[in-house]
Parts: sequence; C-alpha cells; structure tokens
Amino acid sequence: MDTYNLPKMGIKSWAEEDRPREKLLLKGKGVLSDAELLAILIGSGSREVTAVDLCKQILKHVDNNLNELSKQTVSDLMQFKGIGEAKAIGIVAALELGRRRQAATAKKRAQIKHSKDAYQLFLPALGDLPHEEFWMLLLNRSNKVIGNERISIGGVAGTVADVKIIFKRAIGQLASSIIVAHNHPSGNLSPSQADIQLTKKMVEAGKLLEVSVLDHLIITENAYYSFADEGML
Repeated sequence: MDTYNLPKMGIKSWAEEDRPREKLLLKGKGVLSDAELLAILIGSGSREVTAVDLCKQILKHVDNNLNELSKQTVSDLMQFKGIGEAKAIGIVAALELGRRRQAATAKKRAQIKHSKDAYQLFLPALGDLPHEEFWMLLLNRSNKVIGNERISIGGVAGTVADVKIIFKRAIGQLASSIIVAHNHPSGNLSPSQADIQLTKKMVEAGKLLEVSVLDHLIITENAYYSFADEGML
C-alpha cells in the first residue's frame, strides 16, 4: 500500500486551544509555557518541526534556563534549523527588553542601604555578559539612585575605567556619592591588583571633589565582592 509523507502540522492547523497566539488571547499570557511564548516570537518553525517544538529544542540546549538563553548571540541561535537571522534577532531583542524592564523597575525604588542593594541594581546589566564592563550608580544625599552610567566596555580579560570620566559624569549629575562596579565573566570574585589600584585612585579623587566613593563591586552571575564590606576602601 502506498503511503503519503504528510507535513508536520503548523500552528494554524492545531486545535484552537493549542495555538499559542489564540491561547494567549483566550486564557492570558500567564498560562503559556516558555516554549509557547518563544513560538509567538518566531512565528513559524521549519518543515520538520512546529514553532513550539523548535523552541523546545532551543530551551533544552540551555537547560530550560531563560537566563542562559539571554546569553545566546544571534549567531548561536541561527545554529538551529528553522531560525534565521530575523527570528534570532527577535529573540535577542525580546530578552534584552526584559532585562531593561527589570533594571528600570529596580531603579525606581532604589535606595542603597547595603552592598546587596547595589548588587541587585547592577546585576541585570552585568550578570551574564561574556565580556567586562564598568558601570556607576549616581546617588543623592539620601543614597537614592539618581542615575546609572556605563563607563567602559572591555574584553573577556578586563576593561579600562578612566577616573576623570567617572567624576566628570558624577559632577555633571550633581551626585553626592557614587558606587562603581565591573563584572568578571570568569566568575572569579578576587580583585586584581589593577582593581585595587583603581579603587584607591577613585577614593582619593572623590575626597578632593567631595563626591564620596561608597563602594566598588565585582559582579558575577551568582555573587559579588564588595570593597566596602571587605574594608578595602
């Protein structure tokens, strides 16, 4: 008996309750799985798999961890059959919007009382980067955040922060104090000699300019090192 090679069913041919778009409209966004939400972003799968199944493959590759997914580049995502440049860009952009939303929400209610408060504010920007960056929080007299600034972008092994630029921006924002941070993609929390020397320079410059350096944090995805907590300021 002859058999037919039937194509895999796409989203539009599913039962209505199984279609991600319709499911979101009928039941709300909260009931959708991560794979279903990603499927809405990419719109379609490949000839072999549906959009949802393709997204399940992508999520399986990162152990179903959205934080790990956010580390994937456009090139990484394009390794999956059915994910072209446009779809990969869509996923990367959506995850970046989520990161910025998290950072903006935290900033609105931010008053720094402890090094952990600063860590939570820096984490969305620095926690999962594959390269080093140097950032600064600008604070008023009540230790409330009035701004945040990226000072420099470096490579895997380090980044250079210019003390003159740091205090030019702090004075321009009329900041009373600052907290600076940079990340270590390696996960190593130990400050380098360069980190220690830079911190000393910033503290001395801050005394002259009446802009206190409250802390310098080294950020990793799961932990941080505080110069203030360790008595290094």
